[in-house]
Formats: sequence, C-alpha cells, structure tokens
Amino acid sequence: QVQLVESGGGLVQAGGSLRLSCAASGRTSNSYAMAWFRQAPGKEREFVAAISWSGGNTIYADSVKGRFTIARDNAKNTGYLQMNSLKPEDTAVYYCAARYGLAYAQDVRYDYWGQGTQVTVSS
Repeated sequence: QVQLVESGGGLVQAGGSLRLSCAASGRTSNSYAMAWFRQAPGKEREFVAAISWSGGNTIYADSVKGRFTIARDNAKNTGYLQMNSLKPEDTAVYYCAARYGLAYAQDVRYDYWGQGTQVTVSS
C-alpha cells in the first residue's frame, strides 16, 4: 500500500502560482503512477494531471494545459503539481492519488488517495 500526504495549498490571487506536493510512503519500491484530482464545492471530482513512474508519460486535463505542470522525484517519493496563471475557477480541494502500474485520467483506477489540500484563488 501507499500512503499519500498533500501540502502546499493556500490562498492566492488570480494570476498567481502555487506548488502542491504529495509525499508518498509505504510500499514505494514498486512502480506507481501519481495523479492529481480536484473537487470544487457542489461539483464532482475531476481529473487534473497524471504522471507515470518514469515521468516520461504525462496527461493533463484541457482546462489546465499550459498552466499546470506535474512532476515527481522518485528519490524523495514525492510528486508535485506546479500551478501557474491560476484562475478563480481553479478553486477546489486538490487530491493526490496513486496506483501501481500505468497512469490514467480516471479516478476509479486509483487505489490510494491523500486527504486533500485546499486551493483558493481570489479574483
């Protein structure tokens, strides 16, 4: 199993930047993909970005392409989501997820989840 803890959320003005981190622990010696999802109040959880174990394969939601960058440092067992040019509609709780094997955009494919970190973008 993999345990995940997110950090780095906060309040930022529109146009600003934040970097989220996701620290993994537990059975991290096996290859696992990581992803970020988000959920705004009253809305369903939606996919943001995913990255393969090697980092060679990344997937982004259209709404964040060109603004967000997903990355990982396997030596530190940590994943990152760099968020630039933030918009008020990016306001949500952001969740880190992991699964052994390939990276996907569908949340049902992920077995391990963090507790979430709040991101609020003011206009």
